[in-house]
This record gives sequence, structure tokens and C-alpha cells, in this order.
Amino acid sequence: MTTLPFSHPDRTDTGFRPLKALHHFRKLIADKEDTEQVFHIIDALRDRRFDRSARAFFATAEGKKILAERPYLPAMLDDHDALRKLPEGSVGRVYVDFMEREGLTAQGLVDESLKFRHGKPRYDDQLELYGERLRDTHDLFHILTGYGRDALGEQCVLAFSYSQNPGWGTLFIAWAGAREIRKGLGSRYPIYAAVREGQRIGRAAQPIAHQDIAALLAEPLDAARTRLGIADPATYKQVHAMMRADGVDPYDLLGKKAAEAGAVPELAQAA
Repeated sequence: MTTLPFSHPDRTDTGFRPLKALHHFRKLIADKEDTEQVFHIIDALRDRRFDRSARAFFATAEGKKILAERPYLPAMLDDHDALRKLPEGSVGRVYVDFMEREGLTAQGLVDESLKFRHGKPRYDDQLELYGERLRDTHDLFHILTGYGRDALGEQCVLAFSYSQNPGWGTLFIAWAGAREIRKGLGSRYPIYAAVREGQRIGRAAQPIAHQDIAALLAEPLDAARTRLGIADPATYKQVHAMMRADGVDPYDLLGKKAAEAGAVPELAQAA
């Protein structure tokens, strides 16, 4: 197999474009399921730390194995029949339940990234391979951290991701998204503290994307969290408990509809 260059000679640096990132963030706020916007934001705010993370990964035994074999990770992650044969309570079994409950597939995230790439070249290099690995392991981050797909959970998992694989794009989305949530709910809930906690947890944990994913899927979830050093997201859980005590559904845009309906007057006043 031909040796894969670290950076393809035709690859160009598109530069740091904060205004472009802000434009796409506004689109993401309008529709949080429009995942394509995430790829635009990350691309607009990419810096050299991505290159350093890629070099660090491909210097490891797992990274060298990936370079040699170049497996297509979504095929493994979307083989739910095979994953259901793993022991109950394993990372893989919990992952399948999560993906089916949420109506998600690993290939679906690939398809969203292809919308972003429409008309743009794909560079056959290590940087491309590493970026795809970060993309394909995103939903495993939810499983291993315990952060849900509610609005706050998405910001926290991005803050966690930033500490694992630094890039201004993920940090921007995490904190700008947290600001949007807080604007709608006021200061009663420790939204910013939950996002800061996500950063701390990610910084202390081993890099998830650098793991042997097949072996990780077969591990008991609790054992995997312990081995990787992933702490319990206590502040995030506290926010959920506070909201439910107030009659707010954290998965309903953190109570936005309830507030607008007057079910939680103090939240509506704060908005």
C-alpha cells in the first residue's frame, strides 16, 4: 500500500475566518439538527493544533495500525447485529441502544460531512484520515461521557471534545451554544459551570479517538470510563435535576417551549 503523506501537497490553508464561523453558527442555532453547519464552523476556525493532534495519534501503535489498514469505522459502528452480540452493559450494546433510540447512524454523520464537502476536494492524507476518525467517534463520546443529546449535553460533549482534540471551532460552538441556552433560561441554572466541567473532564481523560475502537466497544461501559479516566458529569446532572424539579424538560430545548407557554414564569421573564 502506498505510504500516506501527512499533508497532501495540494492541501491549502483556508485561514482563520471567525465571521464565516459566526454565520454558520446562526444557522446551527436556527436548526440544531443541521449538523452540516458544525463542519463549516470547525473548518473556519481550524488551527495548527489539529495537525499536532494528528501527528501524536499516528505516532502511537493504534495510529500506525490505522495507517496500515485504513478501516472504515462507520461500517463497524453501524453493524448493529454484530454489536448486539456483545455482552449486556458493554460500550457497544449501550451505543446501539442510544443510536437506535435517537434515530442516528454513523453513516448519517458521514453524509452530513459530505454536504459540507460538496464541490471541495478530498485529500488522501493523514490529516483527512484523522479528521474522519474524530467525526466517526463523536457519538461514542456521548456514551462514554454520559452527556445526552439535549442542548446542554451537546455543548458539554463539545467542550469535552475540545480538551481531547483542541480546535477553536468546537470550543466556539460549546460556549456560544451555552450562551444561547443561558439567554433563554437566565442565570438560575449553572449552564456555564456544566460546560467548564466538560472541558475539565476531557482534559483529564485519555483521548477516546485514539483508542482501539473494536476493543473499546467490547468493554463494560463502567470499566471503560474508569480506564479512560472519564469522571462523572455532576454539574450537568445537577442542571437536569434542577430543571425537572421546576417542571422543565431538558430535552425540550431546555424548557424553551414550557417557558413560552407560561408553565415556568420565572424562566419566561428571564429570557
